[in-house]
Amino acid sequence: MSPEHPFLRAALELAYSNVERGGRPFGAVVVKDGKILATGVNEVIGTNDPTAHAELMAIRAASQELGSPNLAGCAVFASGHPCPMCMAAMRLAGIAEITYAYSNEDGAPYGLSTAAVYADLAKPFAEQSMKITYTPVRLESRVDLYEAWKSKA
Repeated sequence: MSPEHPFLRAALELAYSNVERGGRPFGAVVVKDGKILATGVNEVIGTNDPTAHAELMAIRAASQELGSPNLAGCAVFASGHPCPMCMAAMRLAGIAEITYAYSNEDGAPYGLSTAAVYADLAKPFAEQSMKITYTPVRLESRVDLYEAWKSKA
């Protein structure tokens, strides 16, 4: 893909604008049928929300625009390498194509790489830096939680 790609350029312009407003250097666009459906910038600093990444903000806006959490048929163009949280959200939303302009290697000298998070997540739960515990508690006085949900669907 050419570095002149218009959707990547749009994501980069969003990122530059966000930096000018005091935000982090990340922007993203969601594209459907060859047109920008929604945009987002990293709002972590302004909102104190660690999940307010550009890709997630764009996904939220696209879902509202479409009136659906299913973004199948959409593509995301991001200024930077999406973190594992954003990658997972895009997969859960049904997005099948992601293109980004700056790699983790590009961001590493600036403290903007998520390569270490990817590496940690690749390990078995017992070896990860975060303690992860499965404890199968059930409420005896209630129908199984998933069964309750399934019966309402």
